[in-house]
Amino acid sequence: MMTGSRIGGYGLLLAAAVFAAAGQVLFKLGATNRVSLAAFINPQIIGGGVLYFLGAVLWVGALSKAPLSVAYPFTVLTFVLVYLASVFLLGERPTLGALFGVALVLGGLTVILWSR
Repeated sequence: MMTGSRIGGYGLLLAAAVFAAAGQVLFKLGATNRVSLAAFINPQIIGGGVLYFLGAVLWVGALSKAPLSVAYPFTVLTFVLVYLASVFLLGERPTLGALFGVALVLGGLTVILWSR
């Protein structure tokens, strides 16, 4: 049975991954076609930094509730979410190999969580 603290810890881990992934997508949008250093100071980069920072704050909160051996595997969700965002939001072309990799990553996270 899951306790409230454990569920809350998973919620924080999921939220941290979502915020970190959203920050990465904004970093990409803000960095695309920029050349000069000054051009990198734009709303997308600043927004990405804010979201990434909020993800880090949520991550630390999750670490207060979950063991590191449970929490750390959730970092792979950021990879999965960024990949999915690159395909569905940025229009990047998915590859069969990358989709297989995403499935393996999610399978690995599932195995780790089931073993707890």
